[in-house]
This record gives sequence, C-alpha cells and structure tokens, in this order.
Amino acid sequence: MFDSITPLLPEFPDNSVNILDFGAKSDGETLNTEAINKAIEACSKLGGGRVVIPAGFWLTGPIVLQDNINLHIESGALVLFTSDFKAYPLRRVELRNGVSNVILTAPIYAENVSNIAITGAGIFDGSGHYWRPVKKFKMTERQWRELLLSGGVLNEDGGIWWPTETALKGEKRISKLQNNPDASLEDYEEIRDYLRPRLLNFINCQRILLDGPVFQNSPMWNIHPLLCEEVTIRNITVRNPWFSQNGDGLDIESCKNVLIENSTFDVGDDAICMKSGLNEAGRTIGVPTENVHVRNNTVYHGHGGFTIGSEMSGGVKNVLVEDCKFIGTDLGLRFKSVRGRGGVVEDIYIRNIHMVEIKGDAITIDLYYEVKPGSEDDRVLPVSEETPVIKDIFMDNITCRGAGNGIFLRGLPEMPLSNIQLKNVDITAKNGIVCENTENYLFEQVIVKDKDGNLLFQGK
Repeated sequence: MFDSITPLLPEFPDNSVNILDFGAKSDGETLNTEAINKAIEACSKLGGGRVVIPAGFWLTGPIVLQDNINLHIESGALVLFTSDFKAYPLRRVELRNGVSNVILTAPIYAENVSNIAITGAGIFDGSGHYWRPVKKFKMTERQWRELLLSGGVLNEDGGIWWPTETALKGEKRISKLQNNPDASLEDYEEIRDYLRPRLLNFINCQRILLDGPVFQNSPMWNIHPLLCEEVTIRNITVRNPWFSQNGDGLDIESCKNVLIENSTFDVGDDAICMKSGLNEAGRTIGVPTENVHVRNNTVYHGHGGFTIGSEMSGGVKNVLVEDCKFIGTDLGLRFKSVRGRGGVVEDIYIRNIHMVEIKGDAITIDLYYEVKPGSEDDRVLPVSEETPVIKDIFMDNITCRGAGNGIFLRGLPEMPLSNIQLKNVDITAKNGIVCENTENYLFEQVIVKDKDGNLLFQGK
C-alpha cells in the first residue's frame, strides 16, 4: 500500500498576458473566443506564463490551452460558454492502438500538450442546460411544464425531453456511426446536438494543475482528463444540477499519478469517478488508471461519492481514498461493472470515510450494473477477456449515519469478488448486508444497525 502520491507540478515563466489587451469585452454579450485564444497564443510565443481573465462577465466559445499556459481566472470573473452548438467544432481524436473517437471540442480543451494549469477563484459555466436531456420523473409537475414551454421535443413515450430534434435522433444513430470506420466528420454533423461535450476535456496531456476555480453546469461530464499523467486537482468546486443527465463531477480515465484533494462536489451523477475505457475499445487502448490519491474532499449530491466504473475495461489499480465526507449522496463507496467490460480493478485502499444520509448503499461492489431483473440468471459463463475482475479491496474506519442499505457485495458466479477486506465499519441503515459470489472476504469489527440501534449485522 502506498501512502501518498505527489504528481509533478507544472512550472511557468514569469510572463503575464491579460485578455483585455486582445480586445476582450466584459458585457456577457460579446463573444470573446478569439480574444482569449489570441492571448493564449501570444503567451505561448513568449515561452508560456499566465493568461489572466480579470473580474467581469465573459461570454466565449472553446478555450484551447497550449504548452506552458496557466489560465488564471480572477475572483469576480464569470466565464459563460456560448449556447451556440456550432461554436464547438467536431474533431476526430486519435487515442492509442488505432482507437479513435469523434467528439465536439470541449469548452475548455487541451490535447497533446504539457505543463498547463487553470488557477484562480472565478467561475466557468458550461451552459449545460442547453444541451442535456431531462427525464420527467426527476422533475416536479411545475418544473416539467416550464421545461416544455421552453421548447425542445419529447421522445416517443414522453418521458424524456430533448433540447432539439437533432439531439433526439442522435440517440438512435450514434451506434451506427461509431461502428462505421469510414464515417466522416460530415456524417457526424447530423447528430452534432447529441454529442454533448465535457466542460473540461484534457487528452494525452502531462503535468496538469487545477487549483481554485468553480466548474459548473456542464453539458455532460464536468472534468475529464483522458490518457493524462501527473495530474493535480485541488481546492476546486464542481457543481451540476442534481437531475443533470450524465452530470458527473470528475472522471479520471486511463490516467497515471493523480492527486485529488481539498475539493467539493455537488453534482448530478457520480462525483469522483475512476474509469479506463469501455468494452473492446478500452481493452484495446489498454491503459489503466493507476497511482491515484483522493483525500480530504466533500461530496454532497451525486450517484456515488467515490466510484470506480463502470467503464473500467483498461483496469484501475493502486488507488488510495482517505479523509472524505459524503453528505446526502445516492450511494457512498461505489464499484460497478458488468459482463462485457473486462478489465481488472485491484489494490484499492479506502480509509477514514464519513457518510451521512446515503439514500442507497453505503458500500456497494456490483458486477451486475444496469442488468435488468430476469435478463440474466446466475448461470456460470466462460471466463474471457470480457469478464470483469474486482479484487484486493481494503476499507478501514468507515462510518455512515443513515443509509438505505449497509453493504452490498455481488460478484459473478464465474468471477467472484475476491479478497474484500472491511475493518472498523460502523453503519446505521434500514437494511443490513447482501453478499453474493464473494470469496476470501474478511469482515473485522463490522457493524450494521438500524436507527433504533437494533443489530442487523456484526462481523468480527
């Protein structure tokens, strides 16, 4: 077990460039895309340094970082990204081992660069409400009526609102395009509205620092480093509406040497999440998320306080999570995968976690993620590269006051969960534990009791 990770921090020359010097206007109406990116270009030509976004209200399209740039957003600054979908160019990103992906350029984007940072105390707002579909059951009747009056279209059964007809059609067409290696960027134009960008997307970058800002209201996932190394994320606030579809807070995907600390998350899906690619593409890329330290963070709403999966096909290993608080999340510590993913999750250490009012499971490890009841039974299937593996999970000093269920462990009959060790766990919940297809597990000083103090489970 490792005790800490200290990623390499970026270092910058003592140069400073202000976006005002390139014609930026703080009125919330003028599009400042060109001015901000010209400031970045000018600073890059100096060898790098700080690009300052001063206090004010700045409307812009995508901001694209270059090597050796510290984008510094001052206190009192609000950067609002435009709701014009066409302002975000389509691009084909070459990942690893012949795997590519077509995406929209993220509002904050970097690819194949190093030594970059975003610092300061301002706010980045992704205008995500213009992009996201909304499920009816997540809204009150009044909210739903107001949403319908804003425009958009409904799916066939009327249960999901989409911002445009193009976005709705994209849900049905995306798989066909992704499975067609000859599909061009022009072919993807017909579903542009469906391809919601992440608010911040860094791909194949090194020495990254996020320190201070608020990142909020993302079209999809909020912060997404992919295939990056030496990543430090600290002192940030990440927010999305609780009902935001795919409104994850932070998704670390196929990254190495990562520190996440002293930050706050209040989002619409998983809050702090480790991933490593989906199914065959993830296995082909074959890059795990590894050497990650998560400490002293607070999560409010989210579908999981700390989550691994379900996209873990490249593997996740060597992760330490400690001294975190989950308050009102749907699930607390969450591991999820399913047949077809493959990948190995191993050597995960979690300690000193305190939870309050968790709606579902305080601790859950489940290899039947999103499997509908009755669609798969417990028959034993052959083990293959598509079989997910979760093993060597160690948890110590976990407390929870108020949960739907205490502990839920469910492996596959052909691939049980293995070497799951829980020590000094004290949970108050409505229900105790479920433990299926799990072997070589250890419960030591594990107590689950109901709100009246009645013992539901005790493991010594």
